[in-house]
Amino acid sequence: MDVLDLMQWPAMLVTVAAAWLIASQRPFKRRIGFWLFLLSNVLWVVWGWHTGAYALIALQVCLAALNMRGVKKTEPPDDHAPT
Repeated sequence: MDVLDLMQWPAMLVTVAAAWLIASQRPFKRRIGFWLFLLSNVLWVVWGWHTGAYALIALQVCLAALNMRGVKKTEPPDDHAPT
């Protein structure tokens, strides 16, 4: 068995941990959750490329865009931004 074949398991674990943190009431934990989701997107793309799962890769690219939006929306407000 190839090491890349096993990558689906860490990808799954990181995805579950991210989902757990996203549900937190604390913004800091939600931010960590979005960053973990981005890591899981990368892991799934690597595994998907290795296995030829191109629909999974497309899905992960779309989800990564949503996760980047989530990171931006959970950033602390910029106190120096013009109002």
